[in-house]
Amino acid sequence: MNRKSFIIASAAAAAGSALSTQAAGRTPKKSGFKISLAQWSIRAFHRAKPGADNYLDPLDFAKYAKNICGIGGLEYVNSFYFGKEGDDAYFAELKKRADGEGVKSLLIMCDRCGQVGASQEEVRIETVEKHKPWLAAAAQLGCHSIRVNAQSAGSFEEQQKLAVDGLTKLAEAAKPYGLNVIVENHGGLSSNGEWLSGVMKMVDLPTVGTLPDFGNFTLNRKTGEQYDRYKGIQELMPFAKGVSAKSHAFDAEGNETKSDYFRIMKIVADSGYRGYVGVEWEGGKPGTTEGIMLTKALIERAIAAL
Repeated sequence: MNRKSFIIASAAAAAGSALSTQAAGRTPKKSGFKISLAQWSIRAFHRAKPGADNYLDPLDFAKYAKNICGIGGLEYVNSFYFGKEGDDAYFAELKKRADGEGVKSLLIMCDRCGQVGASQEEVRIETVEKHKPWLAAAAQLGCHSIRVNAQSAGSFEEQQKLAVDGLTKLAEAAKPYGLNVIVENHGGLSSNGEWLSGVMKMVDLPTVGTLPDFGNFTLNRKTGEQYDRYKGIQELMPFAKGVSAKSHAFDAEGNETKSDYFRIMKIVADSGYRGYVGVEWEGGKPGTTEGIMLTKALIERAIAAL
């Protein structure tokens, strides 16, 4: 067994032992946590040429998550299904495969659908319309939410007001589908925990929440300015309807090099959140499956340490 395999196996064994204790009722703080897989983690497989050894049809997302990774929750990414909007038969097949594997569809991450906080109202209305096909798809799959981006322009306060209006409109559109609208810290002011938590307070709707991401706290890509990730996660967790465990690289002990998962998972647990923690591998090395499994093992170790 090589070093990396040993790390993964050891971490998984430790997590399994901890979860057995949890099942016995001695660690209620840990109960309720499950692991999901963000489809973005396997983008390299979906982007490969059909027929290539590493190609994975997006329809087989559930099969990969369950059988290769041992993960039971799915977080879809809309860009892998562009051109399938409104195709009920396609999403029926996607649901059939998820059900067949015994996994749960949780949400669709929606990108390239316009600016939720655009300065012009007609653009905000258009953005809502662009999200509607994904609302329909998410409902058909049995998801609880769609994840959106809160892009805007202007001052701190102006962007808050615009984002509030756009999110309120989206929440109204999501109501017939019984879905939540959740916002990820995803660059710009959305990566400012004070800004996004303020937006949540101003919206003040039970169906609008956050998807705190462990690693997306870059305020300015040009300057590299960062928001304190631990402070940001603490500010966003009161509104969380999901959690995204972003990972880029690991050290020799199997720890993520930029995010202290043990510290973050304590913040998550202390907030009262119980639910899925999504693996989102965004690194280059090791490979896709190895990166996913290292992330999963680290989450399990962090939960076991609570």
